[in-house]
Amino acid sequence: MRDPFKITQPTCISFSGGRTSAYMLWRVLQANHGLPEHTLICFANTGKEAEATLRFVRECAERWCVPIHWLEYCDTPLGFTPVNFETASRCGEPFEALILKRRYLPNPVSRFCTSELKIRPMHKFIRQHGWQDWDQLIGIRADEQRRAAKIRARGHSTESTHETMRMPLVDAGGTVHDVNRFWQTQAFNLELLTVNGRTLEGNCDLCFLKPQRQRLALIRANPKSADWWIAMEALELASRPSGARFRNDGPTYAEMARFLINQGDLFDSSDASTSCFCGD
Repeated sequence: MRDPFKITQPTCISFSGGRTSAYMLWRVLQANHGLPEHTLICFANTGKEAEATLRFVRECAERWCVPIHWLEYCDTPLGFTPVNFETASRCGEPFEALILKRRYLPNPVSRFCTSELKIRPMHKFIRQHGWQDWDQLIGIRADEQRRAAKIRARGHSTESTHETMRMPLVDAGGTVHDVNRFWQTQAFNLELLTVNGRTLEGNCDLCFLKPQRQRLALIRANPKSADWWIAMEALELASRPSGARFRNDGPTYAEMARFLINQGDLFDSSDASTSCFCGD
């Protein structure tokens, strides 16, 4: 049986900055005795990742001696700009630039933030290297069956038919327990709280796809984290009725910040998270 972590052709490893994608990267390095030729590791920064995530990405690169390419969306013909730990945006600048260009906010129906801030910058960076067809490794686990089934049915990303999506952790049967066991043995880790295998502050800090109760807890822990999201919803963007809110099926970020004490009135206990490309 072929080792799912073995790389034999041009491959981009999509590194979200979470524990799962980092574990996947480590398995690739072990299977190939280092980083193979014609392999790129890409981390797309939206400017809304936690500082601990940025430190973790840097530490993975330094400890494992691999180049991780930091990319950010920008509204230029190239479509992205290379950055590093020191120069990476930390106040949502790439995300805000995209919102101002689109003139409305992403939402659960139109989640253009994932494709525009993460997928397309990676694809443009890959094509800059002259690649025409490539494999894309993503950190989806075997216990994420619904996500894996959707991706496998499509076979490629929503942005390119020249890309073959590969999920080596799914093929290897890797679960959240394997990821957790691995990080328990390491000398470093992502310094963000994990609950039942989910990193609550992972990806964009107060992403509108996170459950409302989770966003409330994060705002309570760090009230300043809501400021950017409140500012984006306050922009004069409404080119359509839903254009000035991230979600229409719940409170605004300003309301969440203002009425923390009314948690029972504001939040639906059945609310669940929605998956996106960003990964863990």
